[in-house]
Amino acid sequence: MPSIILMALVDYEYCFTIVDVGTQGRMNDAGVYASTFIYRKMIRNELMLPPPEPFLGWHKPMPYVFVGDDAFPLSTTLMKPYPGNYESGSIDRIFNYRLCRARRIVENAFGILASVFRVFRSPILLQPEKAALVTLTCTLLHNFLRRSQTLRNKYTPNGTFDSEVDGNIIPGTWRQDTSMTSYYPLQKERQKSLSRGKRCSEKKFAQYFMTNGAVQWQSDVD
Repeated sequence: MPSIILMALVDYEYCFTIVDVGTQGRMNDAGVYASTFIYRKMIRNELMLPPPEPFLGWHKPMPYVFVGDDAFPLSTTLMKPYPGNYESGSIDRIFNYRLCRARRIVENAFGILASVFRVFRSPILLQPEKAALVTLTCTLLHNFLRRSQTLRNKYTPNGTFDSEVDGNIIPGTWRQDTSMTSYYPLQKERQKSLSRGKRCSEKKFAQYFMTNGAVQWQSDVD
């Protein structure tokens, strides 16, 4: 059965900001991301990211970046965790934990989409072009419901999303749905040697997470 790729950017409100759907799932993993218009706009600097600016209480200008996982190649505008295991409380371990917290928003947005829109509970028995249109329509409906002042709390009531208390994760209610079978994760990108410039942004964020941007429990997280 053919499959298609849903590639999307998600904001802190669990809304989809850019959606690319329709790439054939049989494409080799390294070519999936490179085939999307998100990637093309990113490497051409056409996503209109704001210029770097300092965080509150932090004098160093910090770039606007995207957060991804190991399925994506590293770039100057996309951060992902450092590979490997690190000692508890170390700067690399804390950096990975903080990125994991951010990526959890994306995971929750995709999870809610699949949990609420029942078309994703099983393979979509349509031609790939129509399946892509259905998927795109569902992301638009998701955004509409999330942004509606009257419908937002009905669509995603308290407890829907994962929450965190002193470093302890409380799973959202959407995770109780075990009937979703139409989502498959992308495979990890093969690790390549990385230029100093591509890791420069990550080092800046890692320093911030250890100082002004630290949260109280981050050194104790397993």
